[in-house]
Amino acid sequence: MLKVKIVSHTPNPEKVIALSARLCYSSLNIDDLSTELNDEKIEKFIKKIIDLGHESVLEHVSFTFAIEGISRACSHQLVRHRIASYSQQSQRYVEFDNVEYVIPDSIMNNEVSKKKFETFIKKSSDLYRDLCSMGIPAEDARFVLPNAAATKIIVTMNLRELKHFFKLRTCNRAQWEIRELAIEMLKLLKNKIPLLFSQMGPGCLNSPCPEGQMSCNKSKEVREFFSQL
Repeated sequence: MLKVKIVSHTPNPEKVIALSARLCYSSLNIDDLSTELNDEKIEKFIKKIIDLGHESVLEHVSFTFAIEGISRACSHQLVRHRIASYSQQSQRYVEFDNVEYVIPDSIMNNEVSKKKFETFIKKSSDLYRDLCSMGIPAEDARFVLPNAAATKIIVTMNLRELKHFFKLRTCNRAQWEIRELAIEMLKLLKNKIPLLFSQMGPGCLNSPCPEGQMSCNKSKEVREFFSQL
């Protein structure tokens, strides 16, 4: 089962971003700038930054997530986002007594495919444990484990990369598992810091769909969904 938790983030991220943006256009020193930034001014600067696309200042703020219950197929997609830091549970050094798996709904909802999948998973798991019991190193026994094997990972991204991540991975055209992950991450962030994340989501949320001919043509439904997230 998917589990996502915000482990930590930059303290007072809204003020850090507003201060960074204000500094670019002010002759005041940093202490004076920091003092003059009340909640009203911070909100004003944040909204202006978002409207203008002045995204470099978003890089001063980062968020760290603990993620469990995603498949290796999903984590392979996740780590393609290169402007981020990752620490993933190792199949090389961790020997699993009970290998957990992620089963797609399309397979789970079909009795025939479900049975075949579970049979394969059992054979894979049994072979993995047999190899380990024979003294085969876990780093070699893992070769029989499929992409369905579940994993755990710690992820840190700055706010600018998170915005890009959500634009791509909350899109209807994203693969279902990483889309579920991205939506859960965004939901947590919107509830925690709405000022920064209320306008984040897929590419069609605040502008025409960037997918062109590959569009799902459901922009209205998508906007309604993310407005209620």
